[in-house]
Amino acid sequence: MYTHLVYVHPPNLGNVFCNFGKSICMDNFSRVAVLGSGSWATALVKMLSENLPMINWYVRSEYTLEHIRLHGNNPKYVTSIELQPSRLALSTDINQVVDTADYIIVAIPSAFVESELKKLDVPLHEKIFFSAVKGIVPESLLILGEHLTFHYGVPQKNTGVIAGPCHAEEVAMERLSYLTVGAGRKKHARTMAQYLQTHYIKTSLSKDVHGIEWAAVLKNIYAIAAGVAHGLGYGDNFQAVLVSNAIREMRRFIRKNVDTRKHNIMRSAYLGDLLVTAYSVFSRNRMFGNMIGKGYTVKSAMMEMTMVAEGYYATQSAFLINSERGQARIPIIAAMYDILYNEQPAKKVFQNLTSKLD
Repeated sequence: MYTHLVYVHPPNLGNVFCNFGKSICMDNFSRVAVLGSGSWATALVKMLSENLPMINWYVRSEYTLEHIRLHGNNPKYVTSIELQPSRLALSTDINQVVDTADYIIVAIPSAFVESELKKLDVPLHEKIFFSAVKGIVPESLLILGEHLTFHYGVPQKNTGVIAGPCHAEEVAMERLSYLTVGAGRKKHARTMAQYLQTHYIKTSLSKDVHGIEWAAVLKNIYAIAAGVAHGLGYGDNFQAVLVSNAIREMRRFIRKNVDTRKHNIMRSAYLGDLLVTAYSVFSRNRMFGNMIGKGYTVKSAMMEMTMVAEGYYATQSAFLINSERGQARIPIIAAMYDILYNEQPAKKVFQNLTSKLD
């Protein structure tokens, strides 16, 4: 294990970064940490590196750490993303990465979040956490912000979310993308939005922290459904009906299980993220669903994929949460639960689902 942060200081950064972009002065910048080394974590590190002189980065694998340090790219995920090792404080010790950071972005797959958080023994109550998980913590059936508050004592005002229609593969190509940043305190959201904004990333702020975080979870379930439909041979007409029903189902779920406030589901963090995840060739959840529709078992589909399909885990959590709390009408989530967890034939389940959509 590495017992120290591995990095090389770039020279004379103060003056350079005071003149970058929207005049963000980095003489007194907050240190940002990224937890996770998957595709989305790697994309976030690339964005942050455009603005910050140093980013703490927790990666579990010593091999991955050394490869990034020597070659400037992640050997396992989105290898085309060019990184700047001189601006990365890399470590396989999560406590060192978090201890020296002010803002922490968690970009670990939800199924593994708790096992990583349990390693932390440094004080967290003054740290500011942003979720980039897009999944539910299975041990608690909570989104990350709530999990941190209830189980780790992080004040709700110190939690936030980064969401929106933004695939890591397009970040690698520097194609224009949009992110929404929400936080308990506006100043925290504004700071993170500034750190993430580049010539190819536009950011906006939102107060709807929990709604956006739940939307990022649920859209993965609907993307699997879109993939299953494609794998079964349904056409574009049905896909349009499925997705239009999905956004309404998302609103019902959030109102019943999260809060009763009105949520602007037409914003890019809701509808935009759902559309790109349901239709994009880069969507791992759509890909996973497509394999299920073509006859793969859940286990075989997972073995074929190199990345985690968050929607698989989210399906069970969302179904159980709705059963215990709000009991909203969720025919699409219920259908996916039957296919993924009750091992019902996808063709038969979708035949039944078609009568429940309009």
